[in-house]
Amino acid sequence: RETRAAGVSAASLGAYLKIDASNTVTIAIGATEMGQGILTGLAQIVAEELKLNWSQVLAVQADANAQANNPFANPLFHAQLTGGSTSMRGWYLPLRKAAAVARDMLLAAATQLYGGTWSLTTGGRVINTATNATHNFSELAATAAMVTPPDPNSVSLTSSFQLIGRRVPRLDLPAKTDGSALFGLDIRVPGMAYATVLHCPTLGGTVATAPTSVSGATNVINLGNAVAFVANDTWSAMQAANANASQIKWTLPVSLSSRDSTALTSAANALVTSSTATTHVYENIGANQAQMVAGASVKIDSTYQLPFLAHACMEVLNCTVSVTSTSCEAWVPTQGQQFLIPTIAAITGLPASAITVHTTYLGGGLGRKIETDFVIQAVKVSKAIGRPVKLTWSRTQDFQNDKYRPSASIRVQLGSDSRGALQSLVYRNVSPSINIQRNTAPGNNPEDTGAVAGATALPYDIPNRLIEFVPLPADIPLGYWRSVGESYNTFAIESAIDEVAQASGVNPLTLRRTALANDARALAVIDAVDQLSGYTTTALPAGTGKGLAFLKGFGSYIALVLHVTGTAAAIRVVRAFYALDCGQVINPDSVEAQLQGGLVHGLSAALWGQVTFVKGMPQVRNFDSYRLLRMAEMPVVKSTIIQSSAAPGGVGETPVPVVAPALANAIANLTGTRLRNLPLYPGAVMGEGGDD
Repeated sequence: RETRAAGVSAASLGAYLKIDASNTVTIAIGATEMGQGILTGLAQIVAEELKLNWSQVLAVQADANAQANNPFANPLFHAQLTGGSTSMRGWYLPLRKAAAVARDMLLAAATQLYGGTWSLTTGGRVINTATNATHNFSELAATAAMVTPPDPNSVSLTSSFQLIGRRVPRLDLPAKTDGSALFGLDIRVPGMAYATVLHCPTLGGTVATAPTSVSGATNVINLGNAVAFVANDTWSAMQAANANASQIKWTLPVSLSSRDSTALTSAANALVTSSTATTHVYENIGANQAQMVAGASVKIDSTYQLPFLAHACMEVLNCTVSVTSTSCEAWVPTQGQQFLIPTIAAITGLPASAITVHTTYLGGGLGRKIETDFVIQAVKVSKAIGRPVKLTWSRTQDFQNDKYRPSASIRVQLGSDSRGALQSLVYRNVSPSINIQRNTAPGNNPEDTGAVAGATALPYDIPNRLIEFVPLPADIPLGYWRSVGESYNTFAIESAIDEVAQASGVNPLTLRRTALANDARALAVIDAVDQLSGYTTTALPAGTGKGLAFLKGFGSYIALVLHVTGTAAAIRVVRAFYALDCGQVINPDSVEAQLQGGLVHGLSAALWGQVTFVKGMPQVRNFDSYRLLRMAEMPVVKSTIIQSSAAPGGVGETPVPVVAPALANAIANLTGTRLRNLPLYPGAVMGEGGDD
């Protein structure tokens, strides 16, 4: 269940909790639910502190909030947005404390109303410690709402868990199963029009001229970077757009080399070895690292290349907005509520108090829906036509106007002794910088979650390390993609470690175990995946290869072993084994689902994912040329979740970065061929009959 019955009054205890007359507790969640189960997980920790029965718990997504002290801003970074596997890490203690505050307010209310001393019992009730009389929260809520809340840092938290760590039913699934869940595309408001947009086929192009009216559309609106076509339904709007695309004239960028894949790859390959490149050093430990690699008993010098990637969310970008002279109301499938009210205020001139933004369910977010571009367009269209509008991008517009994950060319020089003990690492990542492109970093500092995340602060014992980042000038629109920088830096690091193991004749798992000797949690994960998969103990059938990859990231530790069959030209992944230490586990069912989903995401990207650009024009239009894993290709997945008393770590992003290196390592184990460029099978298509 996800919403209260209409017309049932409720009393609020702080920003997060409401208790209604049916003794149902509704929890407002600041994080966005996009399939990862965060509504359930965060509600679970509140229910734990209040000793609620799961059947009396509801959860709703909080609206965007423009307060200076926004109660729904993630406490980790003080902004209301969802990304980086931070929701549980940010909210675990604050929401537990908020629930404990509400508990103490309810107990104080019971004393005010009935006298005596009260304590919490199960099922949303309090009990008199002397008489055993009980009262429901609903009887106390109105009085409790008037109690001065205690200091959140002074309340006691439960140490005996009944719900945390258990598999409880997800709160969002019934509505998603029966069709009542509202995604962005499901929103309907009275009197609304429907719109779609056409952008310039060349990235960076702007509208030179556009028609003011066309057959099949009620309105045509020049948005500057696109043209909106408005009609009485979405299909008619898209038909009108396609029929009249040739009437739009575009002003193209003067130079297109910074938007061309071939030119960008050539520039990156030059920078990855250049001695005169402008480097940003993020780690410099030890000395003479390059000379130490050169003098090592075993050494590799390898370059790994990764492409631009699209987000490819199942639900295309969309936004429903109603702008009037005095107010604006919007319904948005968004990860970035923090940015929406200021953005809408700038367009409409309305005060923040006149703007309401509702968060709908997301049919995939993956980082794309942190952005505001599609919301800006919808607001402008509604303002121009003077009525509510639902703006929906076509699939082609979605693919060709993404905020793409940056490409990367990464050179790794790694040396070890003859027994595989790692000694020196020289690492250089050349890739476009999100922060430089957006001018969001003081002093043009390129550091963002894509620069060197997954390459610095490694848990491996490598006494000499030089980690560099070289920004690649590019005008491809960039954005945050699930697992961001770890998605390419982990591929390079874990592939290079495997190459050293192969060159030194040391079992790759044994090499990692030795290099991780000083990190007990890392060792436990390595040992767990070994036991689960039989990596060091079980001989595989002929024609089967195995590959291992490890990551410490997003507050968690994870290892993955993949088994593959086939040939270098046609690989099939048949089994996957995950071991994960994500600290305190809230809902094991959601964790396992994220591992399985992360595997699908990672395999699709590693095998086939790629967006190329020719003179500024993206070469992907739909899923026919952006291959995804099919159901019949899904490997058997086994996982083990290590019980831990550590604070919760991230799970949503964590399974993805280890997939590509584990796959490349497994292929090398099977075929003897080391693949260093992703995707492994560029140019794959999804044709009829399963042909690629």
